[in-house]
Amino acid sequence: MAYLNAVNLNAGSGFPYIVMDICRGKSIPESPGFHMFHWHEDFQFIRCYEGETYVHTLERTYILKAGSGIFLNKNVVHLVAASPDHHYKSFLFPERLVSFYQGSPAEAFVRRIAQSGVLPVLELQDGTAWQKEILDRLAGLALLEDQKTEYYPYEVLVQLAQIWLLLIKNTYLPRTAAQDELTKRMSAMLLFIADRYSENITLENIASSAGISKSEAVRCFKKAFQETPYGYLIEYRLSRAAALLSDTDLPVGEIAGMTGFNSASHFGKLFKASTGKRPGQYRKLTTGTK
Repeated sequence: MAYLNAVNLNAGSGFPYIVMDICRGKSIPESPGFHMFHWHEDFQFIRCYEGETYVHTLERTYILKAGSGIFLNKNVVHLVAASPDHHYKSFLFPERLVSFYQGSPAEAFVRRIAQSGVLPVLELQDGTAWQKEILDRLAGLALLEDQKTEYYPYEVLVQLAQIWLLLIKNTYLPRTAAQDELTKRMSAMLLFIADRYSENITLENIASSAGISKSEAVRCFKKAFQETPYGYLIEYRLSRAAALLSDTDLPVGEIAGMTGFNSASHFGKLFKASTGKRPGQYRKLTTGTK
């Protein structure tokens, strides 16, 4: 899969569970801030507290109101945006945290959803009893973040197991999942951008990758992402540049050229507009250098 793989910040720890608190543009823990489609190997639950939260997948957009939420299965390509007055929390954890141990009876129940491929997304509304209970337990997980005790990891695991039990007991999986035309077109264009972003590609190139006209390409991006192809291309280039800033010692000017920008100054201006930081500042922040 050529989209961005957003790695859990706690993936390398003994307890790979993380809660992201996003309120009016501020994220705790801090994230790079790229408005990009991505995927991750974790399960993700989102609970909306204020305003509206918009979860875009390749198939559709889900609008979450305060008090509602959503489940995103592992490997689902998505993007999360929100209204100006937003406040939502995102809970991420890998499959093994609710499987108990390798070969356990619980493992099959987890795989039933995780590996079936037919339940990519599930909206959670407080009007349905079992979904309301999941939303309440997500709120309980949020409280555990604010009131950590020595039993915190165990308390989290108990809540996650209860949430997953509710999910598997009340979810009925269809036998097949159809991929619509928009998904096919967007997949082709996004994969093309991921492969060729460093080159001087045009709207015509992007549209041709899906066998459609330029106007149809713009329509597809607007419908799927509320974004133009060019806007997405710029954000993708910036995200690749951010990875190079964090993972290499290459000069900023060289990184700009490698990621499709014609000048270092133009790259720097766009990077700061997207992240709030100049490339050099971002490198220091993410690598811990002085």
